[in-house]
Amino acid sequence: MEAIDDGVRARLELRKRAVRMVAEVRGDYPNESAALRAVAQKLGIGSAETLRNWVKRDEIDSGQRPGTTTEESAQIKAMKKEIAELKRADDILKAAASFFAAELDRPHTRS
Repeated sequence: MEAIDDGVRARLELRKRAVRMVAEVRGDYPNESAALRAVAQKLGIGSAETLRNWVKRDEIDSGQRPGTTTEESAQIKAMKKEIAELKRADDILKAAASFFAAELDRPHTRS
């Protein structure tokens, strides 16, 4: 399990470093795309578009750009999961109530 955590930690560190590098070298290039390509190539990131998404996500999370933060996205995902679970439980309870109501309405013969 620790190896997985180390891998995740390493990827997060790479993202942070890449985003920081883009901010540091942005002025050295004619435009942001050139800076993204250079940093992506230097760090071995497969695509400058991937790095662009990381920069965008960092700007949203830090409040520099409007959008749904990573934390808000996680909360929304958790709430959607909880809503789905509650709907399933509600359906089960409705089915059970229907079943027991039908049992109460059915005439019973005593033997």
